[in-house]
Amino acid sequence: MQVTAQEIAAIYQGEQAADTKARTLEDVPGRYEAITTEWLTAVLCRATSGAQVTDFRISDRSDGSSNRARIHLSYNDAGQKAGLPATVFCKGSMVMKNRVLQGLCSGYRGETMFFLNARDRLGIETPQHIHAACDNKSYAYIIVMKDLAGPAANPAHFCNDKTPINRAQAEKIVNTLAKMHSTFYESPELGTASLPFKTWPQFWTGTLNSFPGFAEACDKAFVLAKDVIPPRFFARQAEVWPATLASVERHNSLPKMLVHCDVHLGNWYIAGNGDLGLTDWQAVSIGHWTRDFAYAISTTLAIEDRRAWFDDLLRMYIDKMLGYGAPCLSYDDALFNIRQQLMTALAYWTITLVPAPGMPDMQPPAITIELVKRISAMIDDLDALDAFK
Repeated sequence: MQVTAQEIAAIYQGEQAADTKARTLEDVPGRYEAITTEWLTAVLCRATSGAQVTDFRISDRSDGSSNRARIHLSYNDAGQKAGLPATVFCKGSMVMKNRVLQGLCSGYRGETMFFLNARDRLGIETPQHIHAACDNKSYAYIIVMKDLAGPAANPAHFCNDKTPINRAQAEKIVNTLAKMHSTFYESPELGTASLPFKTWPQFWTGTLNSFPGFAEACDKAFVLAKDVIPPRFFARQAEVWPATLASVERHNSLPKMLVHCDVHLGNWYIAGNGDLGLTDWQAVSIGHWTRDFAYAISTTLAIEDRRAWFDDLLRMYIDKMLGYGAPCLSYDDALFNIRQQLMTALAYWTITLVPAPGMPDMQPPAITIELVKRISAMIDDLDALDAFK
């Protein structure tokens, strides 16, 4: 029987009342206030004899679909001599609404399993975890990562709605997607203990069932964003939600591979060496690559750049997939499926603009409106709704 939001909230509230602390490696802190020097020592010093974390400070807390923070660390002499990290970056479900969201959609488990089982096999730029753990009883999780944007000589830059992506960077995004998608293309491991992820239709359906009012919230947001939606597309609002559901169903009849499923601009970063990296793996699923390609191209690129580069980038992706060992892809089939997959990309941002009851606020309004604008423009440019006739 599926857990309810009320049950997850009650677990979280019980932790708060008990002031439960994390002290051993097996503990999964359900709040940042539950972290202790003992737990940090277990996580960070296990490979360094005699090292201990003596003090720490949490800063730069931010909330989206997960709760993020930087931890500043002090060590004893053994830890200092070993050069253990001065800071680490963490994310998890540390606030009640986020615990509920990640518990209901299984994002807490999916992201943990990504780092433990899949990350090192992809060969792409993505954060390096130091520790990843989840608790299937409390629905808590935490990922402790090397701090890409901390006090390093050449820190990473995380993208936002003001970040321009040039042609060379766009090609790096395409290459990253192709490398990821080709790695487990039609792999028999998908859905087994080694890659224990839900299919994208299962993930989507579970989210809808967990948050009644999802469709209505998307409809409200569509109207609220009218000023940034092309008039021709806005006039066909009644077709949007049926097309969205059909785009999810399409995955059941397409080749399967590992897909990130949330490749919007804010989940990319420019590494210190100039590579484009991908973070936030909460929605990682088994599905078709066109979900990621449509979503990434529509959100990472300025509208005029996307119009100018789209055809070249799609052909480049097809060539890269072939080079990485995937079967040759048909351009026409790819384009047809990309047109359809734009609909759930839009839904991910209309629901961000107007969250369904029980959902946290996940993004600042500026990036939300900008990405609704970009996705809607691509839907209109490619006559995406006509792909469902």
